[in-house]
Amino acid sequence: MILIILALAFLIFCVYQKTSNAMCKSNKNLNGRTAIVTGGTAGLGFEIAKDFAVRGAKVIIACPFAEEGMTAEREIRKQTGNCNVIFKLLDLSSLKSIREFANNIIKNEERLDILVNNAGVGIPVDCVTKDGMHFIMQVNYYGHFLLTILLLPLLKTSGSTEEPARIVNMSSLLHRFVSSDIDNYNRSSYWWRLRVYCNSKFSFVLFSRELSRRLKGSNVVISCSDPGLSATRIYKSYEQIRFIGQIFIYFLYVFFKTPQEGAQSAIYAAVEDAGKVSGQYFANCDPIKASSLENDDNLVKKLWEQSVKLVKLNDEELNISK
Repeated sequence: MILIILALAFLIFCVYQKTSNAMCKSNKNLNGRTAIVTGGTAGLGFEIAKDFAVRGAKVIIACPFAEEGMTAEREIRKQTGNCNVIFKLLDLSSLKSIREFANNIIKNEERLDILVNNAGVGIPVDCVTKDGMHFIMQVNYYGHFLLTILLLPLLKTSGSTEEPARIVNMSSLLHRFVSSDIDNYNRSSYWWRLRVYCNSKFSFVLFSRELSRRLKGSNVVISCSDPGLSATRIYKSYEQIRFIGQIFIYFLYVFFKTPQEGAQSAIYAAVEDAGKVSGQYFANCDPIKASSLENDDNLVKKLWEQSVKLVKLNDEELNISK
């Protein structure tokens, strides 16, 4: 009897979760504007990029896989009728690739109105990249840190008081299960892989807070988005439990969020007037409080200094973040 009651309660909870998913209702037009979506070739990023394309934006989708990128480019064009969707190679596990991508954007694009730092990995490996960073941390956070700083000049010139340029960093509800041991964030063979993932998503929260402070009055706003429990392939990233991950994806699709539903908070932050207020954390299309640890100035300072050192920013590049 108790098991039946618990099962019924769980089913009611799941139904509530599914029926309470918020959708961005803005009909804002993005004609004449340019958006970059990292990881815009699959999952949440694909849905975000598709939404921007429907709104008329020029959309640049970035990922490290050429075949996947070209397929996504064709599919978004086909589904939206917007032929101004472009795939560009970007490998966030390589500082060289990040710099090449950023240089290409600065050189060839007249403007950049929206940057969605969405690309990420789950818990595939515990190893160090050739740049000397933990693979999960570099792809999920350090790489985006460098990319964002390098693209700031174009974001600054594109934004205005009435319509600031927007940076949306994809965090996760798991950022609340973080370690505050910033000094060891980049260590391999030290953390449980899931904790590394949590640390990477919390890093976005601290980064957003500090960058928002540094860019105050610059017509560039920064926010974090939480997609909730969304049915994406990230749950298949751990080889040993890939089959279980696939079952979990089906479960999330039915009872929690589809990729389209999970993308809504990022879209909301990028187009709604509420997203013009810098430093917010959005979940289910609503600003909420992030982990209280984001208010620890010592953690913010440590992570910023660590990030600058690891991605090898020079003084000139660093000055544009002020």
